Amino acid sequence: MDQNLQKIVGKRVEKTIENLKKNRMEAYYVPDCAAAVSLIDQLCRPGETVAVGGSMTLFEAGIIDHLNSGKYHHLDRYAKNADPYQVMRDAFFADTYFTSTNALTEEGELYNVDGNGNRVAAMLFGPRQVIVVAGTNKIVADMEEAKRRVEKIAAPANVLRLGLSAPCAAAGECMHCRSDERICCDYVRIGMQRTPGRIKVIIVGETLGY
Repeated sequence: MDQNLQKIVGKRVEKTIENLKKNRMEAYYVPDCAAAVSLIDQLCRPGETVAVGGSMTLFEAGIIDHLNSGKYHHLDRYAKNADPYQVMRDAFFADTYFTSTNALTEEGELYNVDGNGNRVAAMLFGPRQVIVVAGTNKIVADMEEAKRRVEKIAAPANVLRLGLSAPCAAAGECMHCRSDERICCDYVRIGMQRTPGRIKVIIVGETLGY
């Protein structure tokens, strides 16, 4: 990235982290995926039970592979012969839940849209801590931009990834459909937290996920 752009992105990251902390979430910046994995090992105890929400970011950052390394007890929804529905239920009892976010506002809020609701539900309640990993591409100015980001980028891309036939796959943007394969069913805005530090946000200085 050009040095001038890096400075601009850096200012946005600083503002986002400052406001996440005001909203009683812990927030960190790391320059790359390797540093994110190292930080995770500082935030989690060896042998603890971990689970994940559906996320391309976690795959791209190497975090899924790390959770399967044997250092943690991973409730792996992607494992051969796994019962995904049961794993989603068991995830509520995990020590740490890993996910990304559809958008991260400079105002220090997380915005997520879910199909089954398991991901956003675990972010809200259940696991002892939630670690959110997001590339700088997920940072937006405010909640209105967050909503646009989901409709223009995250939702259509995820429909394509999952091989579904919701109309946004063809249109390239949300069509506010009533398709049986719609993935935009639950809309969750996470702001000020009652339990300080339960949600920890790691911002990675790379482009990751949708």
